[in-house]
Amino acid sequence: MSGMSPQDYLDKILGSKRKKIAQRKVFLENIKRNVESSRLTRYSLFKEKICFPGRVALIAEIKKASPSKGLLCEDFGVSHLARVYKEAGASALSVLTEESFFLGRPDYVRLAAELELPVLAKDFFIDELQIYEAFSFNASAILLILAILDDEQARRFQDVAQRLDMDCLVEVHTQEELDRAVRLNADMIGVNNRDLATFEVDLTTGERLLRQIPDGTVRVIESGLKTHEDILRFKTLGVNAALIGETFLKAADVPAKMREVMAEELLF
Repeated sequence: MSGMSPQDYLDKILGSKRKKIAQRKVFLENIKRNVESSRLTRYSLFKEKICFPGRVALIAEIKKASPSKGLLCEDFGVSHLARVYKEAGASALSVLTEESFFLGRPDYVRLAAELELPVLAKDFFIDELQIYEAFSFNASAILLILAILDDEQARRFQDVAQRLDMDCLVEVHTQEELDRAVRLNADMIGVNNRDLATFEVDLTTGERLLRQIPDGTVRVIESGLKTHEDILRFKTLGVNAALIGETFLKAADVPAKMREVMAEELLF
């Protein structure tokens, strides 16, 4: 990581995000006005499409790079990956749109959404204008990371998304964040096994926190899932969906890896 600590990376990512939003403020405000005057609705199906009794749905992630691992996929094509994921049985897609450190782009969501699977726009959402942009590119859901948001921001972003008929995956990785998510009445909570402050992955994080998510809440497990045993481990804890990216993106044969990890959980 070039001598930088994970916290340094997180601070730089957020600093870069604030700068880019400021540079694109007029453009984003125009998107907001167009969205608000269009009377369009997403009729969001993200949450609905990852909830199947007795099965762990797959949210397959499209991500070109990460700060900790560098370039993940040499032959990267959003439309191609989305098609591969869909044909191999994914229930939904997650698309990294952060530009500087993950090499994403907001319009990658639009490309992925053309495959007619619900798409989660995965970014560091720190301004409501980003939500309107995600909607304009046909996202069905957005990621809200409680580690970088206070309760007032998270509540406001939830309200904006609800008005646009988009779902919110509220991400937590500590007990304190989970308590906040419950107080915010989050109906879809993602437990991230990766600590954003250290980049370390610990699957016991998911085991510990999933047990405390209230009944009726959609449960998503994120990060560090590599084997079918990992999927079964969290299935016993009532997980509705698993969000997996790097395990597939680094595989020589993506569909084969999906079948190996997800097995009978895949959608056919």
